[in-house]
Amino acid sequence: MKDFNINRLVRKNILELQPYISFRDLNEFKKPVFLDANESASGELNRYPDSTQKTLKQKLSVLKNVSADQIAVGNGSDELIDLIIKVFCEPKEDAILMMNPSFAMYGFYASVNANSILLLDLDENFEIDKSKFLRMANEKQPKVFFLCSPNNPTGNSVEDIEFYIRNFNGIVVVDEAYIEFSDKKSCIDLLEKYPNLIVLQTFSKAWGMAGVRVGAAYSSKEIITLINTVKAPYNVNSLSLNRISEAIDRKDLVEQNVKNTLAEMCWLNHELQRLKSIKKIHPSDANFFLVEFEDVEKVYLKLFENEILTSKRSPKIPGCIRINAGSREENIRLIETLKTIA
Repeated sequence: MKDFNINRLVRKNILELQPYISFRDLNEFKKPVFLDANESASGELNRYPDSTQKTLKQKLSVLKNVSADQIAVGNGSDELIDLIIKVFCEPKEDAILMMNPSFAMYGFYASVNANSILLLDLDENFEIDKSKFLRMANEKQPKVFFLCSPNNPTGNSVEDIEFYIRNFNGIVVVDEAYIEFSDKKSCIDLLEKYPNLIVLQTFSKAWGMAGVRVGAAYSSKEIITLINTVKAPYNVNSLSLNRISEAIDRKDLVEQNVKNTLAEMCWLNHELQRLKSIKKIHPSDANFFLVEFEDVEKVYLKLFENEILTSKRSPKIPGCIRINAGSREENIRLIETLKTIA
């Protein structure tokens, strides 16, 4: 992709847009007096957060082995999905391409931004048909392709992922929300090779910090600059930035969390295999299983009656419920309830 030109893909008005820049975040001060932003002079959290998130980006730069200017930080990955579509997709003209089934928010934000949604139906094993992909990519010319790997809600990883990055004449977004649970390598390692690639990761899953709502995008400096141009000035609050920075300093905690989750996935898989109400447990590289039941409505209702909340994917994925691994106590409660179903 030597002749790749990012400007041909960007909306013209975005290319002309001037980003909001906080003067104080671009300068180093020794003893500043802040009278520029109409903040309160007192209070525990009276100052706006760093709009550039430079401290967090520096830590992520070391953690992920990329330059800090190749990182954008968002209020969850959801915000970053929205921003990517805003940068590249002209409303009422451009389309996104997404796997089907996959994470619903790709289509949601495309609709919010008045863009069309092209669904690339997965086969019976939830894998992509390469010939179907090439036909849709070339004939329909979608601007952005969202690849979720491991995929939500199916749990499997996309095989030969470079094929899709290499053969898409637009922006490829690889959403790696569950990558820490997989033995697959992160596509962050491919950023230098593919200038059309954006990789999304989150602190909501393996890091156990869904409540702070922080996600990160990794890409070329040019693409990250565009994302930062359209983002809100103070899109991530001070409390969240501090909690994530502290978590990165204790990377051993996330490693233990992943280890514990994978152990529960192993235990849960073993116990689910013994239940007569289950037709199939789909392979998973994530922290959840997609489970097909003989009578999905009966099972879902029984679990709900016992205050066990799961994600019913039927009828879109017939007979299936997505169930994530909980604590051992929670998982035992799940299994014991399922055992009561004939």
